[in-house]
Amino acid sequence: MDHILARIESLGLALPEVPVPVAAYVNCVRSGNLLFLSGGLPIDGEKKVIGKVPAEVSVEQAQEGARIIVLNRLAVVKQEIGSLDKVVRIVALNGFVASAPDFYGHPQVVNGASELLIEIFGDKGKHSRTALGVTALPLNVAVEINMIVEVE
Repeated sequence: MDHILARIESLGLALPEVPVPVAAYVNCVRSGNLLFLSGGLPIDGEKKVIGKVPAEVSVEQAQEGARIIVLNRLAVVKQEIGSLDKVVRIVALNGFVASAPDFYGHPQVVNGASELLIEIFGDKGKHSRTALGVTALPLNVAVEINMIVEVE
């Protein structure tokens, strides 16, 4: 049994289907023991977090979008290596928030992702991070996140 997958389920969460890339890229590239994950979007079936923070999307809704992204990125990791138990550490996370010009709470939005990774992986989930605001993101999503993950 995958212990990390069981941890995710104990939190009342589940990994979605691996999202299909929407342009000319792949979800993941492995180099040695590092997985470089492409930017994930807050889309899970019909559930989408669309618009600028905080004008159209609240900080709390954007944080939920960041959590959706973590789960879809972990689905990519599981597909790549077979078991989330093979994750050695979450190395880095880069978060991009589509925001109004006078919004400066990008770190709070990206905390949705960071806190979930720590909740799932414990100390192995602690990572370096960038959280910044941008004018627009693909498909008008509120947040996009990419990650670097070290694996066995």
